[in-house]
Amino acid sequence: MAARRGRRRTCETGEPMEAESGDSGSQGGAQVYLPGRGPPLREGEELVMDEEAYVLYHRAQTGAPCLSFDIVRDHLGDNRTELPLSLYLCAGTQAESAQSNRLMMLRMHNLHGTKPPPSEGSDEEEDEEDEEDEEDRKPQLELAMVPHYGGINRVRVSWLGEEPVAGVWSEKGQVEVFALRRLLQVVDDPQAMATFLRDEQARVKPIFAFAGHMGEGFALDWSSRVPGRLLTGDCQKNIHLWTPTDCGSWHVDQRPFVGHTRSVEDLQWSPTEDTVFASCSADASIRIWDIRAAPSKACMLTTATAHDGDVNVISWSRREPFLLSGGDDGALKVWDLRQFKSGSPVATFKQHVAPVTSVEWHPQDSGVFAASGADNQITQWDLAVERDPEAGDAETDPALVDLPQQLLFVHQGETDLKELHWHPQCPGVLVSTALSGFTVFRTISV
Repeated sequence: MAARRGRRRTCETGEPMEAESGDSGSQGGAQVYLPGRGPPLREGEELVMDEEAYVLYHRAQTGAPCLSFDIVRDHLGDNRTELPLSLYLCAGTQAESAQSNRLMMLRMHNLHGTKPPPSEGSDEEEDEEDEEDEEDRKPQLELAMVPHYGGINRVRVSWLGEEPVAGVWSEKGQVEVFALRRLLQVVDDPQAMATFLRDEQARVKPIFAFAGHMGEGFALDWSSRVPGRLLTGDCQKNIHLWTPTDCGSWHVDQRPFVGHTRSVEDLQWSPTEDTVFASCSADASIRIWDIRAAPSKACMLTTATAHDGDVNVISWSRREPFLLSGGDDGALKVWDLRQFKSGSPVATFKQHVAPVTSVEWHPQDSGVFAASGADNQITQWDLAVERDPEAGDAETDPALVDLPQQLLFVHQGETDLKELHWHPQCPGVLVSTALSGFTVFRTISV
């Protein structure tokens, strides 16, 4: 692992790699490995995590992989930094058989920090105490599942007053809304869980469903400003607006927003304006809309060639007028909405060597964001970091030459990364889902 000092914090990049075993020509020791930079891993070499680079690191598996999940805001308090950590996730599976899929509520708790290395000269008695401590520090997982016919493409959670709900896009071409209150209750109560599994699990159905899309889709976002207001976009280029009704249901406008020419990949409501949202598409464009206009005239701004290929994901900053995008070209771009008409991003970063699969701004730190890619990297970035002039040419590892100054950390070790989210109540904690399962971690950089 190599360290680079920025203006605000130490920037850690990469995971150390053990030297090739049995190679007399090897230089030995740990080396930084980054995909696309330097030689690939050779036979006998493997990636090894440096635990000193992590404050927290846990992994979990749930059987069938999950393409999407969302973090459920809880009542345990905001700005939680004390360990052990507890958190709640809502996720949907992508099983091989359509009948084998599940919508899940996960409660992960007793998540302790990474264990400090043993001190020199530790004796047998201390070792025994460490073993007992290790038993107490084991992470715990409670899981409540309900049947869902069809693989789940995307899950997004919102609170409607005191009622938590999940919007679910599935491969069968429907968008459904599920009530989550009971699932949250049972993951906290073993007796309630037993009753749920015996009498209730198979009977859970969506409280609302919309089958008006012309096919399946992935784009889905709840408004943070107007409870219950929802947007859904499909692979047939259509976007539909959902408006909550007084009777606890939804009215879905059958007139789609017209503008994109290919699949709508992601949607984001403005965090500051009730009627404005952004969309991105496989047609390489990003568009800004205002729902006060008729759907055929609602597009206010567009960047026709935002990326060289599909624009997969976007994230709207809650603290600055910035939009973040990631595309099939592996690029990450930051757009200043005050200069959106220019068609040029204010920053472009190229660390990923495969399509970007997820991006998200840090909920508390306006300059920090994270991204995941099909190259099995999760990257953390800080727009405010500047090179330390006193560092000189100390960094001589070839893998670190010409790295973007704003790159804080590269996390590896997952397989086929799909989505990530910052925990809104636990500063610096990231959760990701991949074919290899869920990962919860916090790095020393954020």
